[in-house]
Amino acid sequence: MLLHRRRRGRVTAIHWAQDDVAFVEVEVDGASARAVNYTDLTGAVAIGDEVLLNTVAVELGLGTGGYHFVMANLSRLPEAAERPGHIMKLRYTPLQINVLSIEEQNSPYHDVLKDARSLQGTPVVVGTLHSQIAPAAAAVKTIRGTDCHVVYVMTDSAALPMAFSHLVRQLKQNGLIDATITTGQSFGGDYEAVNVYSGLIAAKEVAGADFILVAPGPGHVGTGTVYGFSGAEQAQVLDAAHALGGKAIAVLRLSFADPRQRHQGVSHHSLTTLGALTHSSAHVVVPLLEAQQQALIEQQLNSAGITQKHHVVWGIDGRAGIDALKGCGINVTSMGRSVDADPAFFLSASAAGAYAARM
Repeated sequence: MLLHRRRRGRVTAIHWAQDDVAFVEVEVDGASARAVNYTDLTGAVAIGDEVLLNTVAVELGLGTGGYHFVMANLSRLPEAAERPGHIMKLRYTPLQINVLSIEEQNSPYHDVLKDARSLQGTPVVVGTLHSQIAPAAAAVKTIRGTDCHVVYVMTDSAALPMAFSHLVRQLKQNGLIDATITTGQSFGGDYEAVNVYSGLIAAKEVAGADFILVAPGPGHVGTGTVYGFSGAEQAQVLDAAHALGGKAIAVLRLSFADPRQRHQGVSHHSLTTLGALTHSSAHVVVPLLEAQQQALIEQQLNSAGITQKHHVVWGIDGRAGIDALKGCGINVTSMGRSVDADPAFFLSASAAGAYAARM
């Protein structure tokens, strides 16, 4: 039984901070722990401040990276600040925050989006895990050049604050992603959108996307049941991209390193999403792999009805994105595994980006 969900702590060090987030060290019950403070929600913190912490994820051993989260600064109230916008995110919670949504009447882009209805054939690469955006973006930029505009649309099925993602900061700093949009209840992107449909249109019409990447933020829920996983949203996003006139491209979740049988080869997440949940046909990209691995993937896709339902593209070389990430010094991981430890996973996302870049 979980006995404690809230604890008091004291800030002892600030490891890294920017305007919207601070990663800090806190003392809790005589022990040291890591915590995250979102400045837009709880104000700034300083060394010595007493803070109220949400500790439940760490106490349950969940995959938040071992962080507590600051709920309030007990030493002082946040400074009053004017924020534009009338759309609330984290609605009806104690931490609800107003944002200037790109669609609302007060937005400078309202008239641009008022009647915009089509992506006009823009490639939309849709992943299921946050780490997939890195090789996909790197592949696009490597093949098409730095002048092409890549926009990341973050959904709200995992982490809600974009500020939690170190990966997005690295990709933007290295010019691999040019703009970001947070949709639904997620927040903190360069632009805010009410839902993924308007987020996709805004990526094209406002952010000037030549290529759109869609994936959740860090964190992922899986339950071992047929439909109980965050990545099921991939079906909705692929259908949305198709309905809006985009070229929907699915990133397969592949692994030959994951010890769980349901994630060997093509993950059951991809088999379910693409085989059972999508209504439209998408481009499903299979990277160039060893013959034995390729054979297993073909058998799995055939059994799930994916080869009959979708346009499956075989043998796309995914090395461009992987090499580009290494050249930038971006060491991306997924489920604790590096590119070298689980190459098929990252090659899959890179191959999807490479295919999009050559469409």
